[in-house]
Amino acid sequence: MNQQNHNKVTKKRSGVLPVWLLGAGLATGLLMIGLLFVIIIMNGLAVFWPREVVLITLHHESGAGPGGRTEFGASILDQRSISGSSEGSEEYYLYVGSDEVLGDKFHYIPLEDVIDLSKPKAAMVAERYAHGSALLIPESLEDENGAIVMANSPQFNEALKKAISNSAEKRKALHDLESGDIAKVNRALEMLAINERKLLNNSTQSTQLEELRKERTALEKRHESLAAIAQSLRDEANQAKLYYRLLSGEAITQPIQEILSVHQPNAMGIFDKIWYFITHFIKYALDDPREGNTEGGIFPIIVGTFVLTILMSIVVMPLGVIAAIYLREYARPGPIVQFVRIAVSNLAGVPSIVYGVFGLGFFVYFLGGHIDTLFFSDRLPSPTFGTGGIIWAALTLALLTVPVVIVATEESLAAFPQGIREASLACGASRFQTLIRIILPASAPGMITGLVLAIARAAGEVAPLMLVGVVAFAPDLPFDQIAPYVHLDRKFMHMGYHIYSLGFLTQDSEAAKPMVFATTFLLIMLVVVLNIGAMLLRDKMRKRYSSETF
Repeated sequence: MNQQNHNKVTKKRSGVLPVWLLGAGLATGLLMIGLLFVIIIMNGLAVFWPREVVLITLHHESGAGPGGRTEFGASILDQRSISGSSEGSEEYYLYVGSDEVLGDKFHYIPLEDVIDLSKPKAAMVAERYAHGSALLIPESLEDENGAIVMANSPQFNEALKKAISNSAEKRKALHDLESGDIAKVNRALEMLAINERKLLNNSTQSTQLEELRKERTALEKRHESLAAIAQSLRDEANQAKLYYRLLSGEAITQPIQEILSVHQPNAMGIFDKIWYFITHFIKYALDDPREGNTEGGIFPIIVGTFVLTILMSIVVMPLGVIAAIYLREYARPGPIVQFVRIAVSNLAGVPSIVYGVFGLGFFVYFLGGHIDTLFFSDRLPSPTFGTGGIIWAALTLALLTVPVVIVATEESLAAFPQGIREASLACGASRFQTLIRIILPASAPGMITGLVLAIARAAGEVAPLMLVGVVAFAPDLPFDQIAPYVHLDRKFMHMGYHIYSLGFLTQDSEAAKPMVFATTFLLIMLVVVLNIGAMLLRDKMRKRYSSETF
């Protein structure tokens, strides 16, 4: 009896170690994922927090300052050990801005060269359209009417903010004009040119050709008129100017229209900094990118990623569900069906770049080329659909993720109780009625699970998109106010490719690093939002149909 108990205890103990190892493996994996998220969140959110401006003074023999300067302004981004130094020497990693004057926006300074650090309260950071932010001491402001407001005047800050606000309104009016009326006229001129080419070789259409030329003349006059209004807006915006000195001493005159915003980080309290953080986080999500995507926002990138994911979902969901229904409900079991199931499972393991090559060859060159030949021959040799575009990228991703939806849907159909299925048939319902009214509603949560998994994979894919339409910068969104309003043939921007291009393709990788973390953080947020939306829909359907199914 004692020997039997001993054997039982030994058997139980023999199973404890594997359980602990599995638990340790799971905990390690979760810890690593959590650590990754913490790093991304801390570095991503730090981009929006205002950093103080310091006046750095180096000893006179130091040549480490920007352009050999011994006194200059900077924001300290990091303090780190000097790579390769065996003596434990450290250096500052600085943002100095104004690369048109200082030569570079980022700089490294050895700590041993620094003899003084101070924080001038009047120091101001001006975010500009080009050349990075300027770290400056303001001197005066010249408004649109030529009036001068000195920096030591109590009205200076209010006058400067008002001038920047007026400039932003003019900039928006100019943008609306260029993307609205001027873009419509350009589009109409382009279509006229195509129609004129059609009629040029047809002598019987001379009357129509003459009418087109008259229409062209009218459109060109309209374009000139709109261009004059646009130039007037630019001239008005150029009248206000800010006079300032960099902390290194150089005097600068900057048109207000080149300044996006200003703030004084050394004079800000904690609530001012929190408000700055919130407003700049929102601004980052709603602005267009600037300076090779290393400054500004990522609005077109978010839109491109969102539209691509929605288009992919619209295509992959019916395709995957129909394929799964046929395999589970109608296909006769046998070696062919088994082979198809194995092939579907193997498709999920094919490298994504292979899908990109297939999408380029089949969708872009073959399908797009034939669409151009049949419907857009008058625009050739310039391709319309025979080049990369968001529709081909969506179809390629749908092909990549359809095995996920098929497998999830088939598992959901297989889990449906056989008794309920037979009860429906016994009540006189046909097989198709049973499928549509009983089985599919009850299996919908499983199908949505497949969609969630498909979205999660598609949102992070980059390799296939590089071949079928994604670009580093696309000035136009997939939709606008010009007919047909939705332009599926346009190239687009994507958050995954944006991170890749910033991290590996830009010349100034240090300048791009903050944007890489910020975009990665927002990409994770976008995937989380899409997944939460799909899961809420799944739970809603589960509650609705669980009470209606027999």
